[in-house]
This record gives sequence, structure tokens and C-alpha cells, in this order.
Amino acid sequence: MHRQQVSTEAIANDLLVLRGEDAHHLLHVLRVREGAEIGAFDGAGHTRLYHVVARDDGALTLEAKQPVFSCADPPVRTVLFACIPKGERMDWMLEKATELGVSKIVPVMSERTVVRLEGHQAEAKRERWQRIVEAASRQCGASLIPEVVAPVRFADTVPLMRACTTLIVAALIPEARPLRPLLESLDPARRGQVWGWWCGPEGDFTSEEMRTILACGALPVTLGPLILRAETAALYGLANLGCVRNACLPSASESAHE
Repeated sequence: MHRQQVSTEAIANDLLVLRGEDAHHLLHVLRVREGAEIGAFDGAGHTRLYHVVARDDGALTLEAKQPVFSCADPPVRTVLFACIPKGERMDWMLEKATELGVSKIVPVMSERTVVRLEGHQAEAKRERWQRIVEAASRQCGASLIPEVVAPVRFADTVPLMRACTTLIVAALIPEARPLRPLLESLDPARRGQVWGWWCGPEGDFTSEEMRTILACGALPVTLGPLILRAETAALYGLANLGCVRNACLPSASESAHE
């Protein structure tokens, strides 16, 4: 079944008409026909099943088959603090982080980050990155679309770090402990938590940056004997945090039974 992102206002309508780029993609790329089912979602937790009742070259008319379904807020939200890697690796990381259920992505320019973005350029990049996570959400079946904030300098991450109930940093320091024992100490059943996951740039954090992160309450962990690329470390952490977070969620069969 194809999925289409629509506005929260639109998903409340029993009859939905898609035009422009949305209609073009469904009509001419996916080639949907009358009777085809379309899953609509607004990215804020609301989904609804529609089917195609009419189509022409410029518009697609959908009729609701079910009421609007609102998914429950996740008990735990995860925030990825990621120093921006060079080239297309950031795009890839954003896509995979979305598939792993991240809630918020904070692109960071640390002292050793090569990429520098300011003003209109930073906002244009944020908008592009937001489109990437929206497309990834549509593909993977997510009901909630992650928020990508505008690129920030390292110093500006302090209030965002302090807003996390648990903050973990991948660290190349002697006091870093293995990730697994730390994860076993987390309680995903306690609602309203925000878990932050920090990954440094190529060349790692400076000593001062690491002191700042630890001063914000971060727990330093090691990811093993090998040095991982920044984007690999980001996804490694999100995948492990996701396993813990999802342990308290009902399975698909249990949800269907309820």
C-alpha cells in the first residue's frame, strides 16, 4: 500500500483531493488506479486509510475507508546530536535514523566539524534534510516525522542537552564504560523520557567539548575496540536505544488484538 503525507486538517476530511506534486507522484510514478488503497498520515501521529475513487491527469480523489487513527505518544523520545559529516553521508544518516525511530535530530558544528553552515544556507539545508526524513517516514511506515533543527554551533547545544532525561555520549576516554550495561539500567516504561545520543565528528571532540558534554550529565560509553565513522556510531547507538525503547511496546499482533 502506498502512503501519502497530508496536513492534519486534510486527514480529517472523508473526501480528499490531491493535486500538484503529490498527485503527480501517485499518478505518474506509482501509477495508482481507481480502487487502490492509499494510507494517509500527517506526521504528527494521525493516519487514515483511503481508496482512490477518481483520477485524471492533474488530480486524484480519495475517499476514506476508516476513521482517523491516532497513535499514542511514544513513552520515550530519542534525540540524535550528530556532528555533520562531509558529503552525502549526512543524507544517508538522516534516512536511516528515521527508520530507527529517532524523534529529533540536532546537526552540530563542533570545532573539528569541516562543514560550516550559516544564515540562509543553514536554513536551506535544514529544509532539505527535513524533506529527506519526510520521505523516509513515508517509506518506512512511521506515523511521526522526526524534527530536524537548523544546524547549530556546539555551544548552542547545552540547553538541548540539559533537556534530556538521559544523555549518552560515544567517547574515546578511559572512563567510558560498555554500552550494554548502561542500556540495561534504563527504564523505557517510565513515560515522558527523552534519551539523547551524542556522536562526535571525524577527529572526535576536543577535550573542552567533552568536558562540556559530561558537565551536562552525559554518560560516556565505548562502542568496542574499533573506531567507527561518525554516521556508523550514530546509527549503532540509535539501534541499541531502539531495542530498549521498543521492549515495552506491544507487538503488532497484540495491538491488533486490542
